[in-house]
Amino acid sequence: MGTLQNKVAVVTGATRGIGREIAELFASEGAMVVAAGRDADAGDDLEKSITDSGGHAMFVPADVASPESNEHLIHQAVENFGGVDILVPNAGILGLGSITEVSLESWYDTIDVNLNGVFYLLRSGIPELQKRQGGSIVLIGSIASHKGFSNHAAYCASKGALPPLVKQVAVDYAPEIRINLIQPGPIDTDLYENSRFAFPNPETVLDEVPEELPMKRIGSPVDIANAALFFASDASAWITGSVLTVDGGATAAG
Repeated sequence: MGTLQNKVAVVTGATRGIGREIAELFASEGAMVVAAGRDADAGDDLEKSITDSGGHAMFVPADVASPESNEHLIHQAVENFGGVDILVPNAGILGLGSITEVSLESWYDTIDVNLNGVFYLLRSGIPELQKRQGGSIVLIGSIASHKGFSNHAAYCASKGALPPLVKQVAVDYAPEIRINLIQPGPIDTDLYENSRFAFPNPETVLDEVPEELPMKRIGSPVDIANAALFFASDASAWITGSVLTVDGGATAAG
């Protein structure tokens, strides 16, 4: 029996990268997964992949920047699987540019998805976790919350709000609901690949990153999914309001 047997997990940004890895791992551990994203083809593929493997999943198209879309997502979880036990607001975008160069549209879009999207899902989902008299929330942040990265103003600001938010939610909803934050370093995803365009040497900058890390490699989405599974499961039953850095030593090395 899996560590998440009969739990219902809602995962946003689930059609690729870290979110897809989390959805697949949770399903393999017995969870019924409601996977949200904007790419319908990729979402349908994820749902089929999980169900063909004997798991339980459904894809729900969702724009996390919309409060109504998040409400619909939670409603679908309750209607199809009977409730919600785990929330993973993972969806994120990368708004590039310095304060004076980032467009207003990019700034607002980044804050809407990376920060407001978390707020909307928690606002809609926490009452359902309370009905189950418990549950776990796992946020996916970034080491950009405590490190400056060239031309990442909107992204750093959006991720920088998550550590204090986690602590506040932990205080407000303990002991029934736990909430914890994972802060990834460089992970092999499309978002990481696109970050190269923030630097003056986009052709070579990412090739240099592994050598700068104590672990000598960039992370894989499964590295973050494993951490998310720990926080979602009873293995972390006495942990809330915590921040776990999963970055190959990037923060330790400065």
